[in-house]
Amino acid sequence: MRAIISVSNKSGVADFARGLQELGVEIFSTGGTKKSLEGAGIKVHSISELTGFPEILDGRVKTLHPAVHGGILARRDLPQHLAELAKNHIET
Repeated sequence: MRAIISVSNKSGVADFARGLQELGVEIFSTGGTKKSLEGAGIKVHSISELTGFPEILDGRVKTLHPAVHGGILARRDLPQHLAELAKNHIET
């Protein structure tokens, strides 16, 4: 299982992420949140590892990508959606 964490207010985010990590969730994050989580000793991947695209416009555009939204919006009860995710190498 995977999670994307990107917040402006970092208070409590490390505890939240640590709880996810203990459940075996792989965590992806954006610039400032990623630095905050790493500073708390949490293993976190850059969102650009997921999208294959860097953050642009001073970090204003970072998660607007089919690799992110496809995984979020797919209906897991529809075989066609699951097939499209697999075809496009989008993990959920």
